Amino acid sequence: MQILTPHVYWAQRHGEIYLRVELSDAKNLDISLLENNTLQFRAQGHGAKGDNEYEFSLEFLRPVRSEINHRSTQRQVDIKIKKQEEHWWDRLTLQEKKPLFLAPDFDRWLDESDAEMELQAKEEEKINRISVESRVRKDPYLGLKKGYLFMYNLVQFLGFSWVFVNMTVRLFILGQDSFYDTFHTTADMMYFCQMMAVLEVINPLLGLVKTGFFPAMIQVTGRNVILFVIFGSLEEMQNKPVVFFVFYLWSTIEIFRYPFYMLACVGTDWKLLTWLRYSLWIPLYPLGVIAEAMAVIQSLPIFDETRLFSFPLPAVLGQSLSFSYSLQLYLVLMFLGLFINFRHLYKQRRRRYRSRKRKVH
Repeated sequence: MQILTPHVYWAQRHGEIYLRVELSDAKNLDISLLENNTLQFRAQGHGAKGDNEYEFSLEFLRPVRSEINHRSTQRQVDIKIKKQEEHWWDRLTLQEKKPLFLAPDFDRWLDESDAEMELQAKEEEKINRISVESRVRKDPYLGLKKGYLFMYNLVQFLGFSWVFVNMTVRLFILGQDSFYDTFHTTADMMYFCQMMAVLEVINPLLGLVKTGFFPAMIQVTGRNVILFVIFGSLEEMQNKPVVFFVFYLWSTIEIFRYPFYMLACVGTDWKLLTWLRYSLWIPLYPLGVIAEAMAVIQSLPIFDETRLFSFPLPAVLGQSLSFSYSLQLYLVLMFLGLFINFRHLYKQRRRRYRSRKRKVH
């Protein structure tokens, strides 16, 4: 059989070299390190020129350890070699001119700065794991805390699921007519869930969760203003279609958020649910704020007319100041709160799915 050279792809870290040999169904593998720091590879398999005997040799730029780990699959041969010293190499081979059969492995490729970030992230993860394990051993109430958080998230999930399913079923049966009685059919459950949500502001203060206090307070306060002040106190608002859109957007977000936290309490990570929890907010949060803003705008003339919650003024300045002025200021704060929460959620998502840039120089 004709002796040929396979395609070889390489990448490195500070302490290792990775080689990927494009040779499927390899057999009679002979991989060895010669005295002159040269890797010798010989095998039979199916490569670029069909079934043949393939071989190559690489004289490394710097010394490597003699232990060679390799794994052969139906598609390729993966080789991992440890460097003698943890050091970043400018190139793989001693000769400056790169062999024609050798190319970068873009699936594994990182430049030096990205590799340092990866190494630092692994060290931080190791330190954090040790720290968490240490706290777990020292906290006698950990089980009680997890049980409380699990039950809280379960109750909230069931409550918002009831709202979501109720509204969805009525929408399919009644169509647009279901918009006008959303409040009367779901308000009691929404009241319960939003009163329970006050615990999300208290939990960070007690150290039960790592979520920031300020973003939780913004969300809970904002929703309760809409629910209790705008919808709850104005009967004229309770029959408007905007109630349907506000409640539907709220419940859609929460039926994925609360199960994610439930599973986290028992150390379980469902990838699809995790992706939905960290992605659905991108379209739904702005839509929710827009719906809330429409509810506020529609309520302004009603507060002006009814003088509900108006502020009494001295006789010199007039009788009272309409509550609608406060709501106009609240509209500005609402979008400021959206920006703060959006930034907070974006940072959470970036930490969860930290992307590493891959560059080739």
